[in-house]
Amino acid sequence: MARAVIFVIDSFGIGHAPDADKFGDIDSNTFANLAQRYFDETNKAINLPHLSSLGLIKACEEASGRTFPYVGNEPTKGAYGHAYEISTGKDTPSGHWEMAGVPVLFDWTYFSDRENSFPQSLIESINTATGYDGMLGNCHASGTTIIASLGEEHIKRNIPICYTSADSVFQVAAHEEHFGLDNLYAYCEKVRTILDDHNIGRVIARPFVGETPETFIRTGNRRDYSVLPPSTTVLEKLTNKGGQVISVGKIADIFAHQGITTNTKATGIPALIDATIDHINTSEDNCIIFTNLVNFDQDFGHRRDPVGYAEALEYLDKRLPDIFNQLNDDDIVFFTADHGCDPTWPGNDHTREYVPILSYHNHIESVNLGERTTFADLGQTIAELFDLEPMEYGNSFYKQLSLPINKNDKT
Repeated sequence: MARAVIFVIDSFGIGHAPDADKFGDIDSNTFANLAQRYFDETNKAINLPHLSSLGLIKACEEASGRTFPYVGNEPTKGAYGHAYEISTGKDTPSGHWEMAGVPVLFDWTYFSDRENSFPQSLIESINTATGYDGMLGNCHASGTTIIASLGEEHIKRNIPICYTSADSVFQVAAHEEHFGLDNLYAYCEKVRTILDDHNIGRVIARPFVGETPETFIRTGNRRDYSVLPPSTTVLEKLTNKGGQVISVGKIADIFAHQGITTNTKATGIPALIDATIDHINTSEDNCIIFTNLVNFDQDFGHRRDPVGYAEALEYLDKRLPDIFNQLNDDDIVFFTADHGCDPTWPGNDHTREYVPILSYHNHIESVNLGERTTFADLGQTIAELFDLEPMEYGNSFYKQLSLPINKNDKT
């Protein structure tokens, strides 16, 4: 039976979505804008020979009509398309749940005020439940900026730094040694319980180390506490039928560990790719290996670093042969994204964009999947691949992939 490997290039949008006007994101284009900025600042065109062979450049051109300097190839060995989101938000859980077949069609609650973001009644409830006598921050902020400005006070007073963003999220930064990693996790778990009644999507533990603003740095021990998906995802359908779902990176946290059989943590794009390859080499059939490459979002998108983003894409491109060389003949790899985060865009929030849908297996020829009207098309395709009950949303493109197996012969 087949194995599916899914890479989420976190935040990799390829052109503003049809409803981008509702989000103020008309003309956002994570890929095209960063590629152009990379050329303008370095006088080098982004070099993506493998991703372009899968159809990435064509997918971006068809999604946005944009052209930009690049070094690459015409599509020769992959299926490519562009998908837009039907979930109401442009946040991480919504994007991931939708690609697993479960769009978020309700509105999250947001902390909209940029200063004094959390209601006083909520702060009092959190302080009572956690035993701390206050919190720092209470605002919209960049995670790296807020630890630089409040980290020393946090260490001195031993109270957490709490902040939010345009997403439905409550983030907690704390020093791994002075505050304690276990204390941070316990604090976030209690906050998660309180926020269940407030319709907030995620609580995120953001640990850091260092002793001065110049040396403060976030660590790889981030932990996301998400609410449950609103219905059964394709991941749960596979595990309920005896299959395996291997999470690499923050996937398990995003899905509140529902439908996850193995959870592997890794820090940084090289380590995340290496961990995925290790699982390809050791996992059995009837398995999904699901990897989130978070650094594209947190290190380059939110920090508005188009050059760093471009260099990270070039690194990913160089690693594609390492991934493909480990595949069995009935394995298939997907590359997609959960939203945009244009590093040239004002502010530091996500952007409402099309995302790429790229697919590869050892015998594929170039196939244009065109426009996909929901991320859930991927979940529906996965459901057909593993002979699962169809998802409520999405249209499968399984037959267009021409896999060299007869799915009806699977046992």
